[in-house]
Amino acid sequence: MINLFKIKGQKKEEAASAAGKAPVKKQSAGELRLHKDISELNLPKTTSISFPNGKDDLMNFETTIRPDEGYYMGGTFVFTFQVSPSYPHDPPKVKCKTKVYHPNIDLEGNVCLNILREDWKPVLNINTVIYGLNLLFTQPNDEDPLNHEAAVVLRDNPKMFEANVRRAMAGGYVGQHYFQRCA
Repeated sequence: MINLFKIKGQKKEEAASAAGKAPVKKQSAGELRLHKDISELNLPKTTSISFPNGKDDLMNFETTIRPDEGYYMGGTFVFTFQVSPSYPHDPPKVKCKTKVYHPNIDLEGNVCLNILREDWKPVLNINTVIYGLNLLFTQPNDEDPLNHEAAVVLRDNPKMFEANVRRAMAGGYVGQHYFQRCA
């Protein structure tokens, strides 16, 4: 029975190409949901979204966050989103392209945000993830770190943490690690 449907689909494609029409690419459920999510985005004023591969590739995009308060005020941080066809059942894969001194973002750009891991649910959407990323910059969390060194400094010496963030954002060394200017 399944083969009949496959053959029927091939016949439709052949008929369409014979008529000079380009075959229509079917969108996965994930692409349809992502299209809906993006069309309903309500971005904070500190955030923008771009599609480096063009609007035809919605599954890969970038978000730029420019915090207007907190330790990271004045910085510019770019995140890549890779969304799988099984979205929303699987969370998007998010990485920070900007090297940042942050307890919840490691030096390779991995992001520690609970809704990207164990607390992901299909009812969540891209807007929720973007708001979560914004929250990381206004309220860094030293209790669930990826960068343990930054978390210890934040917990034990917030003034030194602030100085380290400023140094990193201005372009400089924090410990053994060099950070490009992002402010």
